[in-house]
Amino acid sequence: MEPVNLFDLATRQSQWLAVRQSAIASNIANANTPGYTANDVEPFEKVLDRTAVTLKATDAGHLGAETTSAGLNVKPQEATGSIMPSKNTVVLEDELMKAGEVRRSFELNTAIVKAFHSMMTMVVKS
Repeated sequence: MEPVNLFDLATRQSQWLAVRQSAIASNIANANTPGYTANDVEPFEKVLDRTAVTLKATDAGHLGAETTSAGLNVKPQEATGSIMPSKNTVVLEDELMKAGEVRRSFELNTAIVKAFHSMMTMVVKS
């Protein structure tokens, strides 16, 4: 049986969420480090835009396309608020809000995969 694209998408999102959670934790840990620049991961929508979804060629006459791999890069954030005298750009309130978003996204991702798995199990049992 071939893997279902929804599971691949959920896996990619959970990998992205793990990288983002790590970047946020690093920002919080370095909140008092002089000269530290806050980091973040590019939005998941941009990662999906670089990922080509292709159909499987089941016949020799079908046209195929190559898929691309999307990397998850952590990059410095632009300073949106005031910069501390120590040149540190971390705003703890923003980082804590991002951590909450990551937690909610993980919960949603898990719930969707669980529901889809239940549907697949029902289909197989029938």
